[in-house]
Formats: sequence, C-alpha cells, structure tokens
Amino acid sequence: MTNYQTEIKIKVPLDIAQNYWNATEEERQKIEEKIAFYIQSSNLSRKESLEKLYKTMDTIGKKAQERGLTPEILESLLNEDD
Repeated sequence: MTNYQTEIKIKVPLDIAQNYWNATEEERQKIEEKIAFYIQSSNLSRKESLEKLYKTMDTIGKKAQERGLTPEILESLLNEDD
C-alpha cells in the first residue's frame, strides 16, 4: 500500500458510525486499514477476473481461427436472421 493518504466519505448506519467515533485511535486505524485492504483486494479480484475473461476470449478466438472462422464468416453468422 502507498504512503499517500487522503480522506473519503462513506455512508454507514448510525450505530456503526457511533462505534467508530467511540473507538480508540488505534482501533480506528485498524478499521481504516481493513477497509483499505478490502477495497484493494476487491479491485485486484476484479482486475484478475477481467484478465482471465480476456485471456479466455483470446483463446476462443484463436481456436475459432484455427478451425477456419474468418471475419467474413463471423459477420455472416452474426447477421443471420433467426
């Protein structure tokens, strides 16, 4: 994690906010670290999922080309009326 810090605002239920306000500085810091970790890991998971999807799509495209699918054939298939 970088050392740059900034504040963000998030909406939480009132009882959660009160618990945060009543926490010690050390407890608040731990809460903030957990939130940052959650957001960071969520972004990494999303990025990894997208990379996996793109890789799968590339594999499918290569296999289709190996089997003779051309851009013209693909367009013809996509434009067929059901």
